[in-house]
Amino acid sequence: MSEFAARLRSSGKRLTPQRELILAAVETLGHATPDEVFAEVRKRSSAVNLSTIYRNLEVLEELGLVRHTHLSDRAPTYHALGSHEHFHLVCRSCQKVISVDPKILDGVLTQLRDQEQFVPDVGHLTMFGTCVECAGG
Repeated sequence: MSEFAARLRSSGKRLTPQRELILAAVETLGHATPDEVFAEVRKRSSAVNLSTIYRNLEVLEELGLVRHTHLSDRAPTYHALGSHEHFHLVCRSCQKVISVDPKILDGVLTQLRDQEQFVPDVGHLTMFGTCVECAGG
């Protein structure tokens, strides 16, 4: 949490117990919607409401401590950035989420940069498809 506290202080924001609980919940859950973060935080404190979760997730994202992506057509899913940079594969059958190292896309990213003059934000990338288990192979 020391990096967390330093980023908050340098941005002029306070280190609150709610922010600590929310970041800890995101780190514990791995990938979580605001409702899932809320449920995890409520295990430790009943003094936090859902609007506090949403506001603080936005603050934590502004500070570069969490990132959101869309793993479904519902609410965004948040994950802590203390872990490695990755993108997501989501099985439409079983909803399994696979985190993938973006280095696997190096060739494609180079082509996009060189041919299209475009640099994608791979951390927000989610690919939908079918995992091997659900595809029957």
